[in-house]
Amino acid sequence: MPMQTADRETQNPADKSKTITFTVHDEKEDEMKRTLTAIYEALREKGYNPINQIVGYILSEDPTYITNYKNARGLIRRIDRDELLNVLVRNYLGI
Repeated sequence: MPMQTADRETQNPADKSKTITFTVHDEKEDEMKRTLTAIYEALREKGYNPINQIVGYILSEDPTYITNYKNARGLIRRIDRDELLNVLVRNYLGI
């Protein structure tokens, strides 16, 4: 479930003439980033080129691109590939 944080334009809560804005922070994206970072580190520690291995996995969905070291292969299976691609493209485009 997304976590919402309030960003108030005013310090006076009694002032109802000001607009209160909300920023939705996607907790799932944060978890995906933490997981992908752990996978990246495991691949790097084993001497692989992490970017090439992750891209190979994304393109083929073949988990053997990812090492079993530190349960990285199990972790990559928890990430929905379509959601990952969506996040990657949005971040690449800055939108």
